[in-house]
Amino acid sequence: MINKVAIVTGGSRGIGRGIVLALAARGWGVTVNYRGNAAAAQETADLVTEAGSEALIVQADIGAAEDRDRLVQATLDRFGRIDLLVNNAGMAPRVRTDILQTGEESYDEVMAVNLKGPFFLTQRVANAMIELGKAGDVDRPAIVNIGSISAYTSSPNRGEYCISKAGMGMMTALFADRLAEYGINVYEVRPGIIETDMTSAVTEKYNKMIDEGLTPIRRWGHPDDVARAVVALAEGALPFSTGEIINVDGGFHLRRL
Repeated sequence: MINKVAIVTGGSRGIGRGIVLALAARGWGVTVNYRGNAAAAQETADLVTEAGSEALIVQADIGAAEDRDRLVQATLDRFGRIDLLVNNAGMAPRVRTDILQTGEESYDEVMAVNLKGPFFLTQRVANAMIELGKAGDVDRPAIVNIGSISAYTSSPNRGEYCISKAGMGMMTALFADRLAEYGINVYEVRPGIIETDMTSAVTEKYNKMIDEGLTPIRRWGHPDDVARAVVALAEGALPFSTGEIINVDGGFHLRRL
């Protein structure tokens, strides 16, 4: 039986899939959003079914307003509730370029997917959660934004990505402040170096850096590491916290001498 329902953007692969499967294992129904890889989304949904839960697959580009509306409405039509939004969908620039040469097209695309889209999707879902809460259909829903250590770590060859993740930090604070009166807690989970498609091109580089002590915990992070944090927040492990940043980075954020 489905007790609670989550929307996970970018839920077909990587960190998103890890979050979807962790929630499904706890009995959550999940809307698996994807932009382009239908096969991966179906595979994730099949894994949800195997776990004994229920998945709805919705193709939507988070950067497009009509797609965001369709994603939310499809979830409400299917499940009748939204207890959790996980803003996980994100992209790196298609080509890493020195900020002295970054083009507006790349900047606009990355910002649309990583910041503008999550901002307006959160706005849409938050208003739905408020109404569902007034009707007694949900109790203490939550929003979890998947940020990045790039929010404060300079990478001048992908500046648009760093800026988008820094913006997500303020977005988390703003919505946490605004939604507290409605009993909606908002958090940011900030992953470090996680083994996904996005980092596959720099495996050797990061292997060397981790071996040399880049992070106190000397290993790659895995999608399940992030998923565990999201599940804890979703199920109310920190009821007196909102706007909180949970670092899942092997200790990268520590300033060490």
